[in-house]
Amino acid sequence: MRICVIPGDGIGPEVMGAATRVLRALAPDAELHEAMAGWGAFERHGTALPEPTLAAARNADAILFGAVASPSHAVPGYRSPIVQLRRDLDLYANLRPVTSGANLASPTEGCDLVIVRENTEGLYAGRERLEDDGATAIAERVITRRASARIARAAFELARRRATDLGRPGRVTIVHKANVLRVSDGLFRETVLTVARDFPELAVEEALVDVAAMRLAQSPARFDVLVTTNLFGDILSDVACIHGGGLGLAASANLGDSRGLFEPVHGAAPDIAGRGIANPLAAITCVAMLLEWRGRPEPAARLRAAIAATLRDGPRTPDRGGDGTTAAVTDAVLAQLA
Repeated sequence: MRICVIPGDGIGPEVMGAATRVLRALAPDAELHEAMAGWGAFERHGTALPEPTLAAARNADAILFGAVASPSHAVPGYRSPIVQLRRDLDLYANLRPVTSGANLASPTEGCDLVIVRENTEGLYAGRERLEDDGATAIAERVITRRASARIARAAFELARRRATDLGRPGRVTIVHKANVLRVSDGLFRETVLTVARDFPELAVEEALVDVAAMRLAQSPARFDVLVTTNLFGDILSDVACIHGGGLGLAASANLGDSRGLFEPVHGAAPDIAGRGIANPLAAITCVAMLLEWRGRPEPAARLRAAIAATLRDGPRTPDRGGDGTTAAVTDAVLAQLA
């Protein structure tokens, strides 16, 4: 099992250090290869995703990705490395699971859902331009039948597996704004509904994105699997994560047909970088997701149990109301594994 580890910027190296400690404990046969990406890489090499990093990612079975700091203004030559990795490696399915529990500061119990987000096009397709001498900015939203069909199939297959594993009926919610974006979201909606015919055992419903956001905030337990476009999924998954304990615990998978990239959702958090207080549990949960994806359910289950015990017993980092450090939380997870 060859793993490319990309720590990135901000707290990325800190949480990836925690994740790799846990991964080595559970999968001593794994080959870990560290590579560079992010704003620091751009400042040193003129590119946020150096070619050796992209080559290492292509040669790996999976990628563990920390976080990158991206400028909020246009910088000539800078491209988001995570967006580029998703596109170049064709990691078209972004999975964001959200589960509430007694050990979390969650406003809702009984939430167990997954947001499945198309990862390669939409408003993140990178087709932006200035017109009228810079007075008008235009972004093109790209929706294709091919990408919509494969993200729909990924969502329905996931819902089918969850129905079997959880022993309950499966449900897929198609989230769109086809009442306004009649052409682009109309194509997405039509394509997903066509794929749904191949899964007659699953319940299918639709929700406009604004209604879905309200229901995710108010009553997330009503959802099972949600499938949507790139920008909508990005926003909705951050709305939903509060029910799983917040961004400090949110993990995600970016999956293609043969490769997976796993990353915590919290970002680079430059305000706490270098202070040793970042919550490592999202990055450590990424290790559990990676192991499950690679067909190693036993160590993954042990790790999830260790994370749950640490959430229960502590220590807790400041984002969860404690004064624990990144290292202390990681040590606690390793102690639970032992």
